[in-house]
Amino acid sequence: MSHPYPPAAHDRGRSVPTPAGSSHWDHPEPLALDTAPLPEYGSGSLADLLPTLAAGLGVPGTTATITELTPADRVCVFLIDGLGWEQLRAHPDEAPFLTSLLPGSRGGTGRPLTAGYPATTATSLASVGTGLPPGAHGLPGYTVRNPATGELMNQLRWQPYTDPRPWQPYPTIFQLAHEAGVHAAQVSSPAFEHTPLTKVALSGGSFHGRLTGEDRMDLAAEQLAAGDRSLVYTYYAELDGAGHRYGVASDTWRGQLMCVDRLAQRLAEQLPPRSALYVTADHGMVDVPFDEQHRIDFDEDWELRAGVALLGGEGRARHVYAVPGAQDDVLTVWREVLGEQFWVASRDEAIEAGWFGPPGACDERVYARIGDVVAAAHDDVLIIASEREPKESALVGNHGSMTPAEQLVPLLEVRS
Repeated sequence: MSHPYPPAAHDRGRSVPTPAGSSHWDHPEPLALDTAPLPEYGSGSLADLLPTLAAGLGVPGTTATITELTPADRVCVFLIDGLGWEQLRAHPDEAPFLTSLLPGSRGGTGRPLTAGYPATTATSLASVGTGLPPGAHGLPGYTVRNPATGELMNQLRWQPYTDPRPWQPYPTIFQLAHEAGVHAAQVSSPAFEHTPLTKVALSGGSFHGRLTGEDRMDLAAEQLAAGDRSLVYTYYAELDGAGHRYGVASDTWRGQLMCVDRLAQRLAEQLPPRSALYVTADHGMVDVPFDEQHRIDFDEDWELRAGVALLGGEGRARHVYAVPGAQDDVLTVWREVLGEQFWVASRDEAIEAGWFGPPGACDERVYARIGDVVAAAHDDVLIIASEREPKESALVGNHGSMTPAEQLVPLLEVRS
């Protein structure tokens, strides 16, 4: 059962000291798992977008589950990394063109999509490209345990290297479209052409590498016109990078948003006849203050480390892998220590609650990739790991959880 999104996260704090020698405050009542706002799998998530568009193009094996969208002969998806719905709505002056499209988001309803859990790039891109929820496509986090090796695998950078096809065996929507005679094309940075993530999430049809955003917009419009039925995908990453380094409250981020707005308008003005452009994103972002109250350091916290063999995921969406036999103890401690600021669930609880997809969506091959304990941030907090993850621990902007600021993404439409 999904629940309405709560107000923006606030600082709940931990204000009553525990006895001497403890690193934490008194443990309040944990958040109930049924208060977590679930992604709209099956009707309004990123995993539903391409199947809906492909069904409108007559691609066999696809279904239009976002019922508000109207088919078009030529469809382009422009995915802007890190452009959350809430961040866009908060910056109308920097993004006048995109803001003008907000009332028509999601087929004229004025509503956003949900990213899926966790709201992170590797997971979201796999959901977009395959049309499957994370529990099925098998990229359920930034870093997850590889059950075959017992090592953490970074699914964005694909390190250590793992054979892509067994890891994600399903065809992409682009592959299905290409096989159905639709002109399928991806226009992105040349650096992404041969990456394993591209192979498992976005391959199919032709890849066209262009360095500048302007060149990508121009070529995306050309590729749309190259077929009577076309499915084109293009991507821009720099907004996300600015948010991570400087935060979504920074001048640098706002400058990138202005650039993104111009790029979207440039593409919209070049659409060939019978086209629909959809501007969306993979997640939003939250700025987290640099203090011990908001950044809980796993590497310096004996309570959280006890019984933990591997710490996966990222600061706002953790996969916790316990030493064999310690799963229940780790769950109990994490829930007691963090339960007012994080939704803390066992693997089975998270799957059954629908975090990684609707009931029955989690493949057997994916099950052990998910943490024994899964922790999703409710407040503006992080579980950092200053020694194990020094670069990630230093980021200003973060994402991954189910709060509106991270989970909600636009689906802005322009038709010709």
